[in-house]
Amino acid sequence: MKYVLAIDSFKGCLTSEEAEKAAEKGIIAVDKEADIVKVPVSDGGEGMLDVLATLLPMEKKRVSSYDAMMRPVEGVYGVSGDTAYIEIAKTCGLAQIEPEVRNPLVATSYGVGLLVADALQSKCRKMVIGLGGSATSDNGIGMLQAVKDTLAPGCHLPVDQILAPYDSVEVILASDVTNPLCGERGAARVFALQKGASLKMINILERKAITFARMSALHCGYDCKDVPGAGAAGGLGYAFLQYFKAKVQSGIDLLLNMSHFDDIVVDADYVITGEGASDKQTLMGKVPVGILKRVQSYAVPVILIAGKITDTDRDILKNAGFADAVCINPETMTLEKAMEKDIAKINISQTMKRLFTRDTTMNINY
Repeated sequence: MKYVLAIDSFKGCLTSEEAEKAAEKGIIAVDKEADIVKVPVSDGGEGMLDVLATLLPMEKKRVSSYDAMMRPVEGVYGVSGDTAYIEIAKTCGLAQIEPEVRNPLVATSYGVGLLVADALQSKCRKMVIGLGGSATSDNGIGMLQAVKDTLAPGCHLPVDQILAPYDSVEVILASDVTNPLCGERGAARVFALQKGASLKMINILERKAITFARMSALHCGYDCKDVPGAGAAGGLGYAFLQYFKAKVQSGIDLLLNMSHFDDIVVDADYVITGEGASDKQTLMGKVPVGILKRVQSYAVPVILIAGKITDTDRDILKNAGFADAVCINPETMTLEKAMEKDIAKINISQTMKRLFTRDTTMNINY
């Protein structure tokens, strides 16, 4: 039997590679003849740079930077050939900010801008920006300010004029978020709550986004606020679209293409995907649904595993096409315990054993 493992990181717990190794261990325990292919994956969020490093010859560049709360951190991005790969979650990621200090009204993308400016100064001709997992809702204003401060310190020219010498640099946004900047499906109303925003903050953030987009449109003569992906990473997508003339590309498809995923999966018997927590939002562009869409034409069953899935969400996910959606954690296990790295690995391995033992009673719909 051929098993393809394409499991996203369990955020704050396991990398994609660690989750897949745990799954491999469980499968081998019950199928000694198993042909297992591991495909580390990311949608442009947490873990993108690590996955790319397994697919490309890559140099890691380190830059003094700041996290979303303007605390000094060592920023890092990858360079392969003349292309820079920047994972924003490594600099202004939500996972790096303690819950008690999260504040979307204060959080800034300034640190990301320092990496972008360094890549431009390093003569990179292309940038791939992984949007996902951000703690920010500043519409990319912080990023633009950092670029301006670095490329033209003390200059009073607007940022679009400062960026003019870099017009030939291609910018690709690796993201599966299709939300616009503003409105009911915009950055503030859909994503700010999970970043620590109150309902009052959400209204303030929405007004800030509308104002910034209006001013930018008047200045630039065009408006990208409704372009799909503008709402990604708290509006950081908008700033790149508006001021860098960036293009959006599916993050999961970008990495799957690099790994020649279709060639790997065409003769598979099972595909296992997963993430830390799965619900109906999984169907809104997250890694598992990206995997599902790629595999459906090959009629290979796709099984989703996650650290958290309710019965209701399990039904929703199965109706969407997953052969099964399985929670790896025992019902009685606390979140704190489940988040321990060694425990998470054991739970993934045990789940694989249960799924693929010949006399399993689990109901997998082929």
